[in-house]
Amino acid sequence: MSDGEKLPLGDRLANAAFVAVMSVARLLPYERRIPALGWLFSNLLAPVAGWRRRIRDNLALARPDLTRDEVEAVVRAVPNNAGRSVAEIYSGHEFTDRIRSSDPLEGPGLLELEAAFASGRPVIIACAHFGNYDAMRTALSARGWPVGALYRPMNNEAFNRHYIPAITAIAEPLFPRGRAGLAAMLRFLKGGGWLALGYDQFDRHAPELQFFDLPSRTVLTPAELAIRYNALILPVHGIRQPDGLSFRVHVGEPVDHDEPAVMMQALNDDLEALVRRHMEQWFWVHRRWK
Repeated sequence: MSDGEKLPLGDRLANAAFVAVMSVARLLPYERRIPALGWLFSNLLAPVAGWRRRIRDNLALARPDLTRDEVEAVVRAVPNNAGRSVAEIYSGHEFTDRIRSSDPLEGPGLLELEAAFASGRPVIIACAHFGNYDAMRTALSARGWPVGALYRPMNNEAFNRHYIPAITAIAEPLFPRGRAGLAAMLRFLKGGGWLALGYDQFDRHAPELQFFDLPSRTVLTPAELAIRYNALILPVHGIRQPDGLSFRVHVGEPVDHDEPAVMMQALNDDLEALVRRHMEQWFWVHRRWK
């Protein structure tokens, strides 16, 4: 029996559908491919996957002040941004060359990153499911900076066989969740590496902090690692621009070392301010509040 035949039928069918869609999308020029996948996610995938309902539920909790029209605009824009991001990941050098040539890095923490690189100091890059995470990785690695990232392999092994090579091509190293990946990640950080860590998903083992004035369980790991390894810690986000294709990569203010919960609350507050400015770019599909 081949490896493909050992995989669950549902996984194989879902992966085949994705590969077929991407194969057709690659026939389009980049400027049409990216919005086409955005439209597909917003109009076909989101209703079937239940994304629209979940976005509405989250907005009712976090932004009850929005009008119905404002809510519906976010409901359609969030999957569109997600589709564009997937298309960009699978566009390889067409995507990364655009980022590298534009050098989109900006923000008050940029000088701190340059100083950390010059001194060999480890860095924790606090990032979120906002804009396009891989625009951030591309922009930092384009400077020759040692940007690593922790990732969670997809449940669908058939999908992993092309997804992991796609994200690896953008920037390395990548560390899979699990004991071996964690050990390699810590060695990398201890040696002066830079590590991108997300902090904007619910974790039932984490303490309750505040996000949009709601109790939100928030991991302390980024802050704890920064303290343990005397690493610079700051938020970095790839912000999609109005043309839908280009980005600014904003490097925020460094977070002072303090109690881990205090540090992570500062990052939650920073992300909330950013999301309020760009409501359509945060992945409101996650079950952030439970």
